[in-house]
Order: sequence, then C-alpha cells, then structure tokens
Amino acid sequence: MEGRKGTKKLQELLEIQRAVQAQWEAERIFELDADTGPEPQEKYMVTFPYPYMNGQLHLGHVFSLSKNEFAIGFERLRGKRALWPFGLHCTGMPIKASADKLAREVELYGYPPQFPAQDEEEEAAAEPAESVDPNAVNKAKGKRSKAAAKSGGASHQWDIMRTMGLTDAQIRLFTSPAHWLRHFPPLCVRDLKSLGVKVDWRRSFITTDANPYYDAFVRWHFFRLRDSGRVKFGKRYTVFSPRDQQPCMDHDRSSGEGVGPQEYTLIKIELAAPTATAAKALSAFDLPKGARVFLVAGTLRPETMYGQTNCWIHPDINYLVVPTASTGDAAAAVEYLVCTRRSARNMLYQGILADSETLESIESPARRRLRGADLIGCPARAPLTPYERVYVLPMMTIKETKGTGVVTSVPSDAPDDFVALQDLRQKAALRDKFGVTMDMLLDPLPIIDIPELGDLAAVTLAKEMKIQSQNDREKLDLVKERVYKLGFYDGVLKVGEFAGSRVQDVKKRVQQQLVDTRQAIVYMEPEKEVRSRSGDDCVVALCDQWYLDYGDPGWKAIARRALEQLNTFSEEVRNNFAATLEWLVEHACSRSFGLGTRLPWDPQYLIESLSDSTVYMAYYTVCHLLHKDLYGMQPGELGVTPDQMTPDVWDYIFCLSDRPPVRDRHPLPPSLEAMERMRAEFSYWYPVDLRTSGKDLVPNHLTYYLYNHCSVWADRPDLWPRAVRANGHVLLNGEKMSKSTGNFLTLEDAIEKFSADGLRLALADAGDGVEDANFVEKMADSSLLRLYQFAEWVKEMAAACAAGQLRSGDWNDFSDPAFAAEIDAIIGQAYDFYAKMLYKEVVKTGVFELMAARDRYMQLCADSGLHSGLIIRYIEVQLVIMSPLCPHISDHLWRNVLNKPSSILRERWPVPSSPELNQTLLDELRYLFDSCHEFRLRADKFLGRQKSKEPVQPTHGAIWVVKSFPAWQAAILDVLKKLQTENGGQLPDNKTIAMRVQSLSELKGKAAKKAMPFVAMVKEQPEKYLSTKKGLVDELRVLRSNADYLRRTLKLESLTIDLADNSPTPLPEEGTPGQPLIFYSAEPSLPVTLINPVPSNGLFSLQSAVFAGDSVAILESRLRRATRGIPADGSLKLSRFVGGAAAARSVPKPVADTVSEFAALPAGAVFQLDAEQRTVFVVDQNGGAKHWASQLAYWLDGKAA
Repeated sequence: MEGRKGTKKLQELLEIQRAVQAQWEAERIFELDADTGPEPQEKYMVTFPYPYMNGQLHLGHVFSLSKNEFAIGFERLRGKRALWPFGLHCTGMPIKASADKLAREVELYGYPPQFPAQDEEEEAAAEPAESVDPNAVNKAKGKRSKAAAKSGGASHQWDIMRTMGLTDAQIRLFTSPAHWLRHFPPLCVRDLKSLGVKVDWRRSFITTDANPYYDAFVRWHFFRLRDSGRVKFGKRYTVFSPRDQQPCMDHDRSSGEGVGPQEYTLIKIELAAPTATAAKALSAFDLPKGARVFLVAGTLRPETMYGQTNCWIHPDINYLVVPTASTGDAAAAVEYLVCTRRSARNMLYQGILADSETLESIESPARRRLRGADLIGCPARAPLTPYERVYVLPMMTIKETKGTGVVTSVPSDAPDDFVALQDLRQKAALRDKFGVTMDMLLDPLPIIDIPELGDLAAVTLAKEMKIQSQNDREKLDLVKERVYKLGFYDGVLKVGEFAGSRVQDVKKRVQQQLVDTRQAIVYMEPEKEVRSRSGDDCVVALCDQWYLDYGDPGWKAIARRALEQLNTFSEEVRNNFAATLEWLVEHACSRSFGLGTRLPWDPQYLIESLSDSTVYMAYYTVCHLLHKDLYGMQPGELGVTPDQMTPDVWDYIFCLSDRPPVRDRHPLPPSLEAMERMRAEFSYWYPVDLRTSGKDLVPNHLTYYLYNHCSVWADRPDLWPRAVRANGHVLLNGEKMSKSTGNFLTLEDAIEKFSADGLRLALADAGDGVEDANFVEKMADSSLLRLYQFAEWVKEMAAACAAGQLRSGDWNDFSDPAFAAEIDAIIGQAYDFYAKMLYKEVVKTGVFELMAARDRYMQLCADSGLHSGLIIRYIEVQLVIMSPLCPHISDHLWRNVLNKPSSILRERWPVPSSPELNQTLLDELRYLFDSCHEFRLRADKFLGRQKSKEPVQPTHGAIWVVKSFPAWQAAILDVLKKLQTENGGQLPDNKTIAMRVQSLSELKGKAAKKAMPFVAMVKEQPEKYLSTKKGLVDELRVLRSNADYLRRTLKLESLTIDLADNSPTPLPEEGTPGQPLIFYSAEPSLPVTLINPVPSNGLFSLQSAVFAGDSVAILESRLRRATRGIPADGSLKLSRFVGGAAAARSVPKPVADTVSEFAALPAGAVFQLDAEQRTVFVVDQNGGAKHWASQLAYWLDGKAA
C-alpha cells in the first residue's frame, strides 16, 4: 500500500464490499436447492477445478475462476437458478511431500532450522519414507545415492513457508499433513468470500479419506469403472520418480505437466573391430571374454534402418558401458550397451539392464566413463543395411539430454545426416582432427521412393535448398519436416522383406522384426524434462500398476461423442481435445505415497489426484445434505452416516438404478425419503452446464472429465458435460508470476490493494481466449478510481432527480432519443458478449462504451439540461450490466442510492426501450461525433497555419454539407460497386481496379493522379462509400439541430451551417457526402458592458464580446451562457440607454423608476463596430437609426437576472 494514492477511495470501496457481503450472507442469497415444483425453473450449474490446498489462492487461480463468476452472474440475470459449488483438493503427494520435507529439515538442521550457506550445504536425502516395493517396478533396488536425493530447488521448504507470513512455531505444525488440511481450506473460503464469488458454500468439502463421505463417493466411482472394464492392472510405461518410488502424474510435477513417455527403437550397432584407441579405452572396463559391445542409437524411424551408412557419436560426451539383462540363454554372450548416463537411468527402470546395476551405481561419480572421441573411426555392424561395415563418426550437435547420445545415420532420408556427411567430405581439417578417412564416408542408399522427391529425398531437397552446412538450421528444419511427412504418408519401401509396402503400414512391423531378432530394444524416456515436486529428475519406468485404459477403442469412441456435443467456445480448444483423444492411451491411477482414497479392492494403493477428480461434480449436488462442514465430520440435515453410503445407494442417487436399496442389511441404507431427496437434487442440477479451467488442463483433467462421465453414465448422454471454457495463463504486468522475482500477487493482497470490484473489473479486462492474458496493476488502480467516480456521480444524479433539478416530460428531438438508442444497442451487444464469455468485450462495451455514451449525452445537453427519466434509465441499465463484474458497488448503489427493495442480484437482464433498434439515430449520432472530430482536426490546422507565436483562436465557423461526390469520384465508385458485385462481395486487387478505372473519361488532369489514392481510401471504409443504403443520415438536419453543441465544443462565437450548393464561392473537392467541410476565421470584436440595474441582487456588471453582424439574439444567448441563472424562456430584457454614453455614465436608478431611460432592443437588431473609436452601435433590424451600444442594461421582467 506504500506510495499508492487514493487510499481514501479504496477504503470506501472496501467498506462498501464488506457491508454488501454481510447482507448477502444474511440473506443466504447464493444458497439454492433443487426446484421440485411441477414447472421447475431453468437451472445453470457451473464448476471449477478445485484448487490444491498447499497455499493461499493467487492471481492465476482467480483469473481462471473469474470466468465462472462472471458467467453465473449473467445466467442469474437471464432468470436461471444458477449454482456454483466449490470443493478443495487435498489428494496427491504435494502436501505429504512438503510435510515430510519440513520434518526432514528439522531433523537435519534443528528447530528452528539453521541452514548452512548454499556452498557448504551437505547433500541430504529427502523423503526416504518408503522402501522400494519389489512389485512396484521392474528394477528399483539398492540404495538411492545422495546425488539422486538432492533437492532440485535452492529454497528450503521452511523458507517457503516463511514467505507465507508464518512464524517458526506455526510452521512446525505443518510437519503433519493433517495440519495442511485444517489450515489452508478455511483461508481459501475466506479469500473467495472477500472476492464476492457467488458460491453456495454449503456445497463445499475437502478431498481424501479425511472426509469419509467423499471417500465413500470415490470408492463408488472406482467400483463402477472396474465393473465396466475401465480399470486394468499390469506393467505399463509411466513417468516415474525414483526418489518417491512411484509414478509422477501431472499434479505431482513442479515442471513438465502434460509430458508423457516417448517411445524410441534402440538400434544395436555392434563394434566389429575396435581401433587401437577404442580397444585401449574398453580394456579399462574389464569386460568378460566374448562380451559384445553395442552402441545403441535411439530412432523414431526404424523402417529407415535399411539405409544406414554410419553412426554418429559426440566426441566430448562421456558414455557409460552398461550390461544388459540376461536373456535366459546360458550360451549367449554377455552384451554391453554404450549410452549416456541419463538414458541408462531410464533403462534401469525398464528391465533393460542387468540385475547388478542400481541407481546408485549408475549415478556414482566414481564410475568409469568412455569418452566418445575414443570410439570415432571404429567399424561396426548395423542391422538391415547392406553395408557389411559402417563407421563411427563425430557429430557435434548431439545432445546428452535427448535419447542415448548415439545417433544412427540414414542420409538418404535424413537431411541432417546427409549434410553432416557432406561437411566431413568437404572439410579435410575436420576429418584430420578426428582421424576420419574418406573410405569411412559411405554413399547414401536409396530405400524409400517418394512420388514428389524420388528415392534420395534428403539429398534432393538439400541440394535444391542449397544447404551449405549443419549451421543452415532454418533450411534444414524445413527440409526435415517435408521429407519426414512425405516419407511417412506417401513413401513406399524399395528394399527388404516389406518392399512395395507403404511406410506408414510397415513402421511397427519393421520395429517388431528388429526386436524379435534381438537387433533392437524398445526404450522409453520422457518427451521433455519432468521434475517432481520433491525435486527429482523423472524417468520412464515399467511399473506394475492399476491404470485407466483410455486407449480402449470403445471408450475412446464414446468420448468422441461427448466432445461432439460439448461447447468449447473455441476451435483451438476443440482441436486440443481431439488431439488428446488421438494420443491418449493409458493413465496410471494408483500410487503408494501421498494423501487420498485407498483403492477399494487393493488398499495398498492410493487413487491418484487426477483420477479421483473426474466426476466429483455429481457429489456437489448432494454433499450439503450429507455433511455440514468441509471435513465431513458433522452429518447433514438428513442424518446419513458415511457407512450408509454404499455403492448401491450412490447408484440410486445418481440415477444408475431405478430401484432403491432394500433396507434389510447392515448398515441400513438411508431412509427412502433421504435417498429421494438426494436423487431429486442430482436429477435437477445435473449435468454440469459449464466448467472453466486453464488451458493446461485440456490434455489431462478435462479430457479425463469427459471420459469418466461418458463411462459412468454411458446410457445417459443428457448427463454428459455441456460446456468447457479454457483460458490462457495470466501474466502480471506483462511478466510471468514468480515469487522469487517478487512479481506475485495473492488473492488476499490483490483485494486489499484494489478492492474486490476493482480487481474483478481488471480481471475481466485482462483478456479472453486461450492466449495468455495480462493483468496490469495500473488498470486495476484505474478500475478502482473509475468505480469510485461512477458511484459519486450516481449519488449526485439521484439527488438531483429527487430535487427536481433535471429536465422531465417529453424527450427532445435528438439527444434524448439518440441516447436511448445507444443504451438499447449496448444492451444487445453486452448480452452477446456475456453469452460468448468474452468478458474483455463486455468491459469495453457494457462499461466503457456505455459510460462514453452517457458522457456524449451530457455534452449534447449541456445547455438544455439532462432528462431525469433517461438518467435514471441509464443508471439502472449500467448497474445491471456491470453487476456480474462488479456486484458490490452495483448492489450498494441499487439498494442504498436508488432505494430498490431487493438485491440487484435478483434482477433480470434489461429490456430495450424500443422493440426495434433505431439504427438511423445511431448512425446520425456517429455521424455527428465523427464530423465533430474532423472539425477539431481542421481547427488545429487553422492554428498551425498562423505564423504568430501566439496564434489567434478561431471565432467563427462555416459548415458546408456536400450532397454529392465530384463527377470523377462518382464514376470510380460506380466501377468499384460493379467490381464488388462481380467478385462475390469483395473488392479485387489494385491492379484489376486500376485497369478498369484508367478508362474512365471523367479522369482528366489532376483527377487522374488522385484516382488510386481515392480507391485506397474507399477500400479502407467500403461500408461508408459502397453501401447500398442511401440517405439514412440527414446531415443538414443533424448538424443544425446540434448547432449549439458544435459551436460550444469548437469554442466558436458563431457557426453557420448550410448546403455546399448554397455557397457563394466554389468549394474545394475535399468534402463528400458524409464528410462535411468546415472553414474557420478569426473575426475582430469589441467588448460590450452589460449592467443589471435591479437593486438587491447578486449580479454585477460583466463584459461580453460583440462581433460585426451579431444580432441581439446572439448576444442574449452569449449572456445566458455566461450567467447560468438566466432561463431561455423569453423573460430576458436587453435594452440600450436612450441618452447614449452620457446616460450610461450616470448611476442608474431602479428599473421601476427609470423605464423611460431605456429602449428595448428587438431580437433581430444587429450590432456594428467602429474599430477606430472602439465603439459598438446597434441598428434596428429594418436598417433604421444607429444607436450607441457600448453599454447595455439587462434584467428579467423587472427582477434580478
């Protein structure tokens, strides 16, 4: 708060929101039960992925959930019973891992922990809570090394907790996972209530078996999945944390969400006759006699192995030499693999390596390494290639973090391989450096025929693109993409057993043949780096586990049906869902560490956090009847106990069975009345009408959400999800949020900084769609100020209306109906944007543009006054449209200023004042303000043309309305209209237009040069110049009816408006229909002193400028503007002194006594100026006598003016 201005305004808004929230709570305004009447009211149920309870909510959470908040506010206005329940997620390992970290830090560093400096800190194992389960992974034995256990982050968990404002004594309590469940959920509820979310908090709960009711629900869900064959058991590849000794799902990761296993085929390239250097290097490994050494090259294209010419290795990588698992054949020689440490770490957990290998042995710093450079030049035997020998060659672009560090080479179909070989061929120094000879560089082999590219596709395209070296990265990437795509889809094998077959048909068959003949190994690793929340670098492991078979064709087909009927609000989101359905196969649903529900038929396992959170929205419908508190410790109004909620009871409640459980067992099921009540709640509220979320949950949680709903309710598509709205991430002031950089904002802090409504308005304005949005603190400050100023204006207007200070009665001819039409138009536009969940557009239209319409109306009515009925109408509409976004200030003004009897949250969407939108009025209004904008620009040019240091402001203006285009422009427009019709409603390119325009006879002289610039202007605004709707705006009438506004806003003393055809002199061609001309002049003037001779009034003499030719009526108008108390009702009396200057010099007596001393001036009398004598004269309108008029008297029917 330090350094921020306007804290008084902030405090006032905070007081308003607290008062309004207290009123809502007292009225229980968001608590809704099922409507069980004969004609139930339409419902709308929204849900949001329950946030994880390991900290307070931050801006990222709030940005996503604000979409729900705005949607439910809008649906209430549409007359629906809109329900938002809200759960709190505690399942998974983050809480348990963090609690264990705290306990370990106390164990290592005392209480409170005294952490050593970073460079002195000892490596310490974290969470060694569970011994390795021999049934959990194929290979996971031995002690974990200190290096493996070392935390990936620099911060200690204790320090992280301190950043939350907790004391050491408070932090110590968090060594128990149960304390996390007690501490953070109430804070989440508190902060969301402070935001004013429309949540029915009766329908809230925490997950895990700490809540026995929810625990029973999850067990029921998994029984149903098992019964339908969705849950299976077996060895499956999964991303796995060696430190935690269990699968690492998305919610368990600190980085790498959405990353899955990537399959490679490891090609076994056997060293045939090691060079002297290689033999010496290998001798240090004490390999058994007869051992075979293979370089294992990871490839995604096993079908191209027919074309191997060499293998690549990085000279500077230090490789491991690891023994493989026994084949069971006693006669078989022992095989060793050359690969990187990282890939060996993955192989260890996939049953590829010998039993003697452990994680500790692989990661030991003392383990011997084989330098890549020592293997360069070795001959080798590669499978499938016709070359008897290929050679090991150097490649500097190989990455140690991808694959095995060994790459096979197929230059016919791999551009990188061909170009790397060319580099070696053409650079003798490079060959000499690594001892490579020309005979080692074998020619590419034609193996795949591609219709467009031939049978040496990579060679052909590399030459076509003139790729010079491996540094031509951009060209190489383009060629690579094209060759791989065409080769896979259109390529046909020319060689081998599968010659004549399409590549895409035999890819898996070639791989299987290589594996079956022990020439290759199937190997997996994470697609990208994945780090667990415990700081571990994850691997892919072959685990015994329970998994959900999302790859089942039948299940996938029904999930596609669910997607077809789902509203995603965006094709990008729909495509993301569709892509996920293509690749998604299996998902591990069990784990052995963390918090959650035990798998009911195999309780040694917990159900992981992405699997217990797919159909819990059904639980929302009944949880308020089951328990009163978050934790399920207090039974609800039905008196049902957790043990009564057996699977058959859930089946009946959730409409999977029409027969209620028989009450002849123990424990007794709930009473029939209780079950019917719960069934009615579910039947009314389900399905979920809208679920909002960040886009990162589409490839996992949201897809599982579809899968599980259409499995549990397979025969009830009407209960499947109806809509999912995914949004991008939110940036804070244009940068990613980060606690370490300080660019971070919790919900609690944001509300205290901007108020709930200021925050909400800024969130709505931050962005829509799936691209990342940007929350700008300056915008939030501006929102706060805007809301405060609006509230003050509403109070001022309401008071003025109550006091009768505003105009009433019939509307005027233009500004009143135009403002009403603008209100109606914005009602429709804002409705559409709300329905499409485009809240940034709602802010722009329903808040900013509606306020701008109000401001325009106030400008137009500055002289005539505002209409009280229209002002109240505007305020009501503005508050209702704003209420989903800013409910606190809206409800406060609605009830306490407009004195409405009930909350604005019970209102309905505003109805337009007219059944049909008056588009003509809107066009006229836009024409008026567009013209005024152009007039101001021309005034700036008028001032810019003056050479004086102090330019003279214009005093007079003449507007000329043009009714037709010049002949050459009209001819061009006719051509463009014809071309537009011929071209399907679109204008063609400029070349085509120019050819048609050049032949016009009207284009002579200067007009010919202006033709194409005019065409360009028309193409920018075709609706303005080529519209078939003509004459909708009566320009002359609009401008003349708003002449006072134009004169006032342009700061002119006099303004004339007429048709250009009536101009006494020719006008330039700049003016066109819809674009009037204006000319300015600065005319000389003299001052007239105006005296009010009426005694006992507060008015004094004043001066006003008079110009030659001004009428008395013009001076009266000028006087009314200068003296606001003078009405425009004809009561103003303007008179000259009969005695001239001499009479004016005498002190005037009261009007009643000296009427004979004044002569009334008729409105049509005209003033003349004598510049030399600096004297003003007035002449009767009929050209009569001229009278001295440098001083005049004024009064209102004998009363003080």
